[in-house]
Amino acid sequence: MKRPSKAYEIALSAIACAAAAAALTLGSYVDVMLAAGYVIAVFALMVPLSKDFVWGSALALIGAFLLSFFFCGMSVFRLLPFIAFFGWHPIVNHLQLKFVKQRKWLHAVIFLGKAVWFDLAMWLMWAVVLVPFFGIESATWYPFVSRYFFWVLFIGGTLFFAAYDFMIFLCRRSVNVILARIRR
Repeated sequence: MKRPSKAYEIALSAIACAAAAAALTLGSYVDVMLAAGYVIAVFALMVPLSKDFVWGSALALIGAFLLSFFFCGMSVFRLLPFIAFFGWHPIVNHLQLKFVKQRKWLHAVIFLGKAVWFDLAMWLMWAVVLVPFFGIESATWYPFVSRYFFWVLFIGGTLFFAAYDFMIFLCRRSVNVILARIRR
């Protein structure tokens, strides 16, 4: 099978970048759409990966972050989880499936590494954004979470990440099936 041209890779990555930037910008302006904006942006970044364009997806991620950063009035706090974890996660999953084929134990080691990465990204959000800027110290649940913070983060965060990682693998498969109709 012939490898698609560079122009096709650039065009597909540009479409993914535009869709991801639009989703992140909309999510940054409308508070209830922030999580949906992250998910739509992740789906958009899976489009170049379905054709095995890893560099195209990485550049689309960086472009989407920069565009949404400037469109949102340089609101880095809303985009920090995306650039710290959620944007890079589909690329890492693609590379995991591409290069780790036969060793099942290596998938478990990579999962643990990704879970630690997710937990550290959530800790970064807690330490840099939630507590200093949004003042969640006055919330009723804050004393419990601050007392058992590492238990909540590492147990709850890892369980949430396990479900998220499984769902992203399923979504990756569905994106690949949908985009298999594009014949380049």
